[in-house]
Amino acid sequence: MRIDAWTFDVGTTEDHVAAMSSRVEQSWDGGADIVLFPEYSWAALPGCKDVREMAATFWSMIVPKLQQRLARPGKMVVLGTAPCVVEDELRNRAPILVNGELIVQDKLFLTPWETQFAGGKALQLIEFAGLRIAVIICLDIEIPELSVLLRGQGVDLILVPSATETELGCERVTRCASARSVELGCAVVVSPLVGKCSSDLVDDNLGRLACYLPSQAVFKTMNRRAESDLHEAGFHCLKSDIEFSNLNAMRQSVHETNPSLISSSKIELPLLTRH
Repeated sequence: MRIDAWTFDVGTTEDHVAAMSSRVEQSWDGGADIVLFPEYSWAALPGCKDVREMAATFWSMIVPKLQQRLARPGKMVVLGTAPCVVEDELRNRAPILVNGELIVQDKLFLTPWETQFAGGKALQLIEFAGLRIAVIICLDIEIPELSVLLRGQGVDLILVPSATETELGCERVTRCASARSVELGCAVVVSPLVGKCSSDLVDDNLGRLACYLPSQAVFKTMNRRAESDLHEAGFHCLKSDIEFSNLNAMRQSVHETNPSLISSSKIELPLLTRH
């Protein structure tokens, strides 16, 4: 399966719908099955006076256009994230098209500067092309409790839209993404926001595209840690061809040390503190 992860330059002067749609179609036409874009790709819409107007514009006017244009059978795309009003709360929400059907995933944990937002309430697994896929947004990939939640669920792929303004923020996302791949025995792909703009949400952005595979024998001859240069602007793409049948082979190898095969019941141990 081919997965294309794109950066998105939030400072682009291109029409955002055209800019993203054309790159999705370029990837799909080039053989990609799944396309991933960054967190807050839609946080700098022109003409919106505040975040709530941005949310209303995006979900009522832009999403239907994207869904109509990008409804292609056998294909999946994570269209970054955008503010969304849910029961009068602002959420940071990812619109995901799977065979043309709209699915959403909210960011669950929030950074100190996301003061206008509320965290989401659930993490869902998406079934696509025989795979179990989770979309985990930026800071959420740094939360080990979500990894515990996914343990034993047979997750094959984690897609991580991210937005970071410093190299340290980027490093936290990629290092934790790599850890999730090892401990859950799955592939993890990261797509960062780049560029500069006047939006209060995302004024300065940089990051690395990345794809991580488990550190197990079936992946020994492959690049298990593919990372791009640190990008600060522009549209860049990391193409990853992943043979997911290797995950099934890995899960059958009971004689190899593999943290993803440890039973979750074994993890509920007492914590002893000595004084």
